[in-house]
Amino acid sequence: MIFGTGIDIEEIERIQESVEKYADHFLNKIFTQTELDYCLPKKNKYQHLAARFAAKEAIAKALSAGWNEGFNWKDIEIFNEKSGKPIVHLYGKLKEFLGDDKELQISMSHSRNYVTCFAILYTKM
Repeated sequence: MIFGTGIDIEEIERIQESVEKYADHFLNKIFTQTELDYCLPKKNKYQHLAARFAAKEAIAKALSAGWNEGFNWKDIEIFNEKSGKPIVHLYGKLKEFLGDDKELQISMSHSRNYVTCFAILYTKM
């Protein structure tokens, strides 16, 4: 059964402007060290950062149907399997909220100027 869905689209330039304006304050508020270690060395680092930002927004929207305990950006961590498939790790109260009976899947995509993410939260049968 589907518990929640969320979608987000972000302008890559908007994330780049935030990084340039707020630097480490922005980066350390939104992203985990694992995410930063993955994104920052990339040639197109702003695209990767924007994709993770969009994923976190989409996940927050998917959780809105049943989550009202507050939101911490770093309680959501996005990384890629070797195949490129994005994987979500949740921490803290979000992990407790999902428990063993719910799963979360995401799909991310990008163009030259935009990134998007779709998240689906569902209960296991």
